Amino acid sequence: MRETWQGSVVSIHVAPEAGAPMLVVPEARAWPGRGLEGDRYATGRGHYSPRPSQGGREITLIETETLEALGGLDVKLSPAETRRNVATRGVPLNHLVDRVFRVGEVRLRGTRLCEPCKYLDGLTRDGVMAALVHRGGLRAQILSEGVIRVGDVVRPE
Repeated sequence: MRETWQGSVVSIHVAPEAGAPMLVVPEARAWPGRGLEGDRYATGRGHYSPRPSQGGREITLIETETLEALGGLDVKLSPAETRRNVATRGVPLNHLVDRVFRVGEVRLRGTRLCEPCKYLDGLTRDGVMAALVHRGGLRAQILSEGVIRVGDVVRPE
């Protein structure tokens, strides 16, 4: 059965090093095996870079719908504050674990859910970690090089 959903990229975020504020950029080059140009994980300067990877530190995604729903829990968080690279709309991220999908011209494979951690609470505010359990986004592997842009279509392959 072929999936029929289609979503879009709302915003893109990179940080030059661990703990640095996320910069909102209109586009970013994706490199297989490395990450997004200008991001801390592509250069090995991310908080978790020294630890063996379980895959998916190349790029992370989060649903803007999740962030909007957090308002009902009195937790306000911008897409950049989540420390995820790509904010989407209309994309069922939790269903993309072990699935190949496209973000514009770039092919990605969902590797695992991006569960929140205490480090995120420390960089934002108490309660963020608890609010994002099982809806903190998706870690993915970059399968093809290309540029991801705000407004790009996100779709299953």
